[in-house]
Amino acid sequence: MVTIIAAITSDKGAIGRKGDLIYHVSADLKHFKALTTGHTVVMGRRTFDSLPKGALPNRRNIVVTRNAELKPIGAETAGSLEEALAMCEGQEVFVIGGGEIYRQALGLADRLNLTMVDEPTPVDADTFFPAIDPEEWQIADMGDPMVDERTGLRFRFAVLERGNKK
Repeated sequence: MVTIIAAITSDKGAIGRKGDLIYHVSADLKHFKALTTGHTVVMGRRTFDSLPKGALPNRRNIVVTRNAELKPIGAETAGSLEEALAMCEGQEVFVIGGGEIYRQALGLADRLNLTMVDEPTPVDADTFFPAIDPEEWQIADMGDPMVDERTGLRFRFAVLERGNKK
């Protein structure tokens, strides 16, 4: 099972700016941790570099990189997304970013776990989630709108599933 997990703006699908998340939603970070702990997470090198404390604890971390010499502490490397997924055959895998890895993974994924941030996309957003084709993806669960206690940001959790991969 390949699951993509991301927090995106509802209006334009922005996920980042200047190497950081587009918005920090405390409940989203807790939700992310709860879903991914004990599983494998696959990410691009820039996403790995953006992690404030390096490899995510209590998860198998795989970094997709073209640099065969890269040896990140607490993580394995793969030369491609396909290689990373092959390293995890039979396991639930969470693809956690960034933009290019999401683009590559969208056609391979079974499920999307999205945090839809119902705030306008900042004008300086520079990284976006790929377009989600409504013909391929159906909403399996759409949570009620919530407000983040720390930031006041409005958001909701959504799960989309695909019947058949491309």
